[in-house]
Amino acid sequence: MSTNSDTGIRLVRNATVLATVGGTTFLVDPMFASPGDIPPIPDTPNDRENPLVPLPDADLSHDAVVVTHRHRDHFNDAAKAELDADVPLFCQPEESDAFVEDGFTDVRPVDTQASFDGVTLHRTPGRHGHGQLAEEMGPVSGFVFDADDTLYVAGDTVWYDAVHRTLDRFEPDMVVLNGGEAQFNQGEPITMGIPDVTAVRDATDAAVVVVHMEAINHCLLTRDELRSETENVHVPEDGERVPL
Repeated sequence: MSTNSDTGIRLVRNATVLATVGGTTFLVDPMFASPGDIPPIPDTPNDRENPLVPLPDADLSHDAVVVTHRHRDHFNDAAKAELDADVPLFCQPEESDAFVEDGFTDVRPVDTQASFDGVTLHRTPGRHGHGQLAEEMGPVSGFVFDADDTLYVAGDTVWYDAVHRTLDRFEPDMVVLNGGEAQFNQGEPITMGIPDVTAVRDATDAAVVVVHMEAINHCLLTRDELRSETENVHVPEDGERVPL
């Protein structure tokens, strides 16, 4: 395992992270809304307006943008307005036209893999929930960033066989999971909870980092709960950096 001190992530807020590998920094899932700008996720146990917390005071400098999927807690109007129109933007093929319509001029849909500044990006599968609900949530992706080190950002997914296969295939040095155990009033959670995080922890030697916590109204699992029920898992605060 490489010990490149530049490799790691900085949690901004929710799923917005700065992922650095091979000296290149990717801004993942930018949501720049101010608290209360986004209506509550409907059909959930509370009606708090989103996001619940402000952006931290953090340097958001980046070389490229990656959007795992276009749900509003991962990409929103404020991000569309603030990002440079010519920033290299990597996304799912199903959503590339929407980014072009938003005015971005360097949209790079990733079918299986792409390269940028010495880093190979592999798009990986995700399942945003269970059963029929996962189908209704639409397509979601994760991304593996591979250079001297390998970083796997799993995206909005629960633990299932494709996540296990991704861990086995790429043997990442760090894996970033979207926790929070987001839920609707009916059905199972649509992002990872304690059992999912534990399953990942047991399946890999990678450093495990959990984000997507305490920022959106339907994410009910707290950082303290996750920390108390897991071992050898990093649960950063907003603005905190986790180096490899």
